[in-house]
Amino acid sequence: MDTSADATPAAGIDLDSGLLSPVRAGTPVEPVTGDRAWLQAMLDAEAGLARAQARLGTVPWAAAAAIGRLAQAERLDLVSLARQGREAANPVVGLVRALTAVVAAETPEAAEYVHRGSTSQDVLDTGAMLVAQRAIRVILPDLDRTLVALAALADAHRDTAMAGRTLALHAVPTTFGLKAAGWYELVRTARERLAALAEGGLPVQLGGAAGTLAGYLEYARGVAEGPAGRADYARRLTETYAAEVGLAVPVLPWHVLRTPIADLGAACALLTGALGKIAVDVQSLGRTEVGELAEPAVAGRGRSSAMPHKRNPVLATLIRSAALQVPVLSAGLAQCLIAEDERSAGAWHAEWQLLRECLRLAGGAAHLAAELTEGLEVRPERMRANLELTAGQLVSERIAAVLAPLLGRTTAQELLNQAAATAARDGRTLGEVLGGLPEVRAELTEAALAELLDPTRYTGVAAALAVRATRPSDPA
Repeated sequence: MDTSADATPAAGIDLDSGLLSPVRAGTPVEPVTGDRAWLQAMLDAEAGLARAQARLGTVPWAAAAAIGRLAQAERLDLVSLARQGREAANPVVGLVRALTAVVAAETPEAAEYVHRGSTSQDVLDTGAMLVAQRAIRVILPDLDRTLVALAALADAHRDTAMAGRTLALHAVPTTFGLKAAGWYELVRTARERLAALAEGGLPVQLGGAAGTLAGYLEYARGVAEGPAGRADYARRLTETYAAEVGLAVPVLPWHVLRTPIADLGAACALLTGALGKIAVDVQSLGRTEVGELAEPAVAGRGRSSAMPHKRNPVLATLIRSAALQVPVLSAGLAQCLIAEDERSAGAWHAEWQLLRECLRLAGGAAHLAAELTEGLEVRPERMRANLELTAGQLVSERIAAVLAPLLGRTTAQELLNQAAATAARDGRTLGEVLGGLPEVRAELTEAALAELLDPTRYTGVAAALAVRATRPSDPA
């Protein structure tokens, strides 16, 4: 048996180091979702169960203490357990056998209390919830960093005018502060959902072979007698187990009631989608011909293998890649809600890798988003220059609204339509064309028209909205 936590993999075995998933490679979420972390979580589930049973008097305290002391991942051969999983369709059978052997070697009298009355799914599902909880706990600080950075951007640029774009084209002016506030709101909502799961939405699994807890009750003879006593023991065991491992108490065993897993997938999809929105905006606004944003400059990052002049937006690219993958994985988890009978032959098994990748990608994206938003380069001068690209047409809506009560809505709209077309055709500014129309000169002075054509004066309540989103207690 391998006793080294960092043992060299068996010949021909490649451990997953993230070569094809750079978005999470080396990020804080990686060590808490790797194979060794999953193994330790399942061992923690076994140890927590023994302690819970000891608290209720059905396992000796000394045995529970020995199991807890020896339930350490470095004592087990990870590669061997993975291969044994093929013989049982899950890794828990081999884990229990190996843990029992470790306990028997040091404390023989405690060995019979390993996995007492339990079933593989109780251990693996509880372990999965522990992994998810630990993953969320390393994701949340990165999201907090991102929120602080976005709030600062929204505040600093609440009056920084830029072209609003709809269907990829210039529409009307907005502010970069409002855009950053929108990003903030997306991330805030996603963070709240993840935090709520970690704080009470991740339940232990305790049901025994078919969700009745019958096996646990058989080992509680003398402690739990009669229907009322047995029901009370089952309730107390579940509550004590939940307290021991730090998870929530479920209403029912959820072997085939897979809401907790589907919830995690959906929360990860929401998070990566929120971060993906930021990423795609940074990519779009960082185009050479737009140049309004740029990723933080780090020596050597984003270098092209063929074009020395390029600095590619790698953070946004990786975040976006996660945002495109996680919804697909999450859909797979939702599909596994359709689980037959009292234990699924395949749907349960299909969840494990999907869930891990959801957590990994969400955590990787969150870590990169913190770096992206904290170092984002904002270029107001480019935003101002781009406001002038359409030579006044960006505010045609405003001119139409001002002229409507003076000339009639239909007339004003038609006049602006023709003026805009003339300006575009002749290469003139909208102001030049409008200034030459007698209908406009009769109603607006040259100074008034110039003021109406200033795009920085047509941003509505963008600044107030930015404040409302990021500092709701402040007056807008």
